[in-house]
Amino acid sequence: MAKDERMEKVVNLLERRGFLFASGQIYGTMAGFFDFGNYGTLLKRKIEQNWWNFFVDTRHEVVGIDGSIVSSSAIWNASGHLAEFSDPLIECKKCRAKFRADSLIEDELKISVEGKSLDNINKLIIENKLVCQNCKGELEIASSFNLMFKTQVGASEDESSIAYLRPETAQMIFINFKQVQMSSRKKLPFGIAQIGKAFRNEISPRNFVFRCREFSQMEMEFFVHPEKLDECQISENELDLEINALTEKMQESKENERKTTFASLLNGKSIGTKWHAYWIIKAYEWFLGLGIKKENLRIRQHVKTELSHYSSETWDLEYNYPWGWKELSGIANRGDFDLKQHMLGSKKDLTYFDDETKAKVLPVVIEPSFGLERALLTVIIDAFEEKLDGEEKKTILHLNSSVAPIEVAIFPLMKKDGLAQKALEIFGMLRKNMACEYDEAGSIGRRYARQDEIGTPYCLTIDYDTLKDETITIRERDSTLQKRIKINECVEIIGNLLKGGKF
Repeated sequence: MAKDERMEKVVNLLERRGFLFASGQIYGTMAGFFDFGNYGTLLKRKIEQNWWNFFVDTRHEVVGIDGSIVSSSAIWNASGHLAEFSDPLIECKKCRAKFRADSLIEDELKISVEGKSLDNINKLIIENKLVCQNCKGELEIASSFNLMFKTQVGASEDESSIAYLRPETAQMIFINFKQVQMSSRKKLPFGIAQIGKAFRNEISPRNFVFRCREFSQMEMEFFVHPEKLDECQISENELDLEINALTEKMQESKENERKTTFASLLNGKSIGTKWHAYWIIKAYEWFLGLGIKKENLRIRQHVKTELSHYSSETWDLEYNYPWGWKELSGIANRGDFDLKQHMLGSKKDLTYFDDETKAKVLPVVIEPSFGLERALLTVIIDAFEEKLDGEEKKTILHLNSSVAPIEVAIFPLMKKDGLAQKALEIFGMLRKNMACEYDEAGSIGRRYARQDEIGTPYCLTIDYDTLKDETITIRERDSTLQKRIKINECVEIIGNLLKGGKF
């Protein structure tokens, strides 16, 4: 299946089965905004909870916050977003269509311009005589376009009323660092995590929810003593994990990624510090735990020209999408940039008092950052399979049971003769322990197909033998194998299967 065709089928499935779809369709949609349907909401919440459990609940050194979405322009001035948070915008002289200049170059010339300056981008457009993708008209000179959504707070219309929708959740953590640290009594190293909405006024949203204007972020800022960035315990198993890696040096010499270990990357100084390596490993492990295939993942180091204004070292965990290798998650060393900037902007002390040295320090921050919609889309793309079943094409989502919207579906063979009542009784028993769905519409084959399409790992069928011997048929999605189990054992059996037990 061609890559473009695969993505088209994935989007069709997500819309048809009500996972997610463009927002406000009855009025005509605005690009870059999406609504989640039933299954999408369930999947989204499971991914959120999985992330929170992995990065927060199971750790003693990480706490959570939930910051405001609307905030003062002073915050974004101090953080550098008002000056630096922009993309290259280009406009057609003829039809006035607007494009991201870097995306235009990548589409037309099939080259990456990550980290290229605005002057270099304009030079490439002029030298290659690129034109408008809509009308073939001549293009204006590219300029910087700030991605912040501006709003107004209160009834007045002066400068003091200007505020912004946050373009990232991270700054809410930085401005609350001192208060959260003191109230939680955490000592370095420790992390503050947050899941919440962010807003970016993208010039040209694309690839469904891969790049949109309203999205959710899952971020953690991990604060480390500046002299203790290598005081981190990483297990031998984790250091020996193999991953495809593309370092800065490899990119400069035009090499392709190659398989290596985290131990090699650390020993070769490709990854600068142990704490940075640790959180790259944890991000990699989390995605593997969601069921994403390791052969579709790699890590890529940002070259110096593409580093964000706050970063001294950044690694992207990338996925091989139908449109190529692109960022799935970013793990950055933000240094002490943000805390220092907010100290300057607010004139407040955001230092940490070190009990050991009896001195104030500004912690260094390692930031693992994840986009929820992007993670969700990636999980779906990776799990998607279309295959022939006889002469009919079947779609299957091989979702890991930890994120499957529905874990078990319950079917009565027929609606009559007490089968539906028995099935509803079993549904009522199981729904207390797992995510269930009851379905009595259509043939059993059609019902299996519907559940395969939404990624349900197991289906239970209640038939006439059930009324005689209190057994039911359980079917596994991936193998399509079936067997009989006793009703009074099904909670335990399915629970074990959902935790990775053998069918």
